[in-house]
Amino acid sequence: MVDLRAENLSFAYESQSVLEDVSIALLPGTLTALVGPNGAGKSTLLRLLKGENQPHKGKVTINGKSLTGNCDQVALMPQRTSINWNFPITVEGLVELGRVNYSQPTCCDIAACLQRVGISELAERRLDSLSGGQQQRTLLAKTLMRPASIYLLDEPCSSLDPPTREQFLRIVRQLADSGLTVFVSSHDWGKSLNTYDKVVALDKRVLGFGSPEEVQEQLDSITCMGNHCCD
Repeated sequence: MVDLRAENLSFAYESQSVLEDVSIALLPGTLTALVGPNGAGKSTLLRLLKGENQPHKGKVTINGKSLTGNCDQVALMPQRTSINWNFPITVEGLVELGRVNYSQPTCCDIAACLQRVGISELAERRLDSLSGGQQQRTLLAKTLMRPASIYLLDEPCSSLDPPTREQFLRIVRQLADSGLTVFVSSHDWGKSLNTYDKVVALDKRVLGFGSPEEVQEQLDSITCMGNHCCD
């Protein structure tokens, strides 16, 4: 079982601060939401947790060891806009690309990954024929080709309608229930947060961390202090 921890992370692009003193813990078998407005640093945090960027301060550890040399334990699903969905290949072809530049043999074959996200029947479909929800599940299947223990999903529910979003969240809930660590960034502050075990509210700094109910109380407290309602 693998846990991922960030301790006092800070990061800036040139002179622009993006993250300040961020500390979180992601535990095995948990589904955690990362919520915050545009520009809050969500994608930057995910890249730091994957090891694609290096923090200017702080550290990331896996089971108490440095992330360096252990990055294969972590897989990152990028935003849907990172893919050219008009590229002339099939769903199966895109999922197979999950093996590219990976140093270890995959623990799952293509058919198993497609089945795991419920799109086996789409294997021969071209990418340009997919709906938004089908695109997201295809991208998740590609990510699952990496036999990681920790999966970071960047805005996987963006632009999905409520029923499709609920269907996708059921899939990632099953991944967490199987013992994986799943961290999902989102703009959604609604009732769907109750799907998650933990929530991280981020706006350059961590504004709240805990159960959905605990985070709502923490955010309410910040609002109360800002409005001087406790005077």
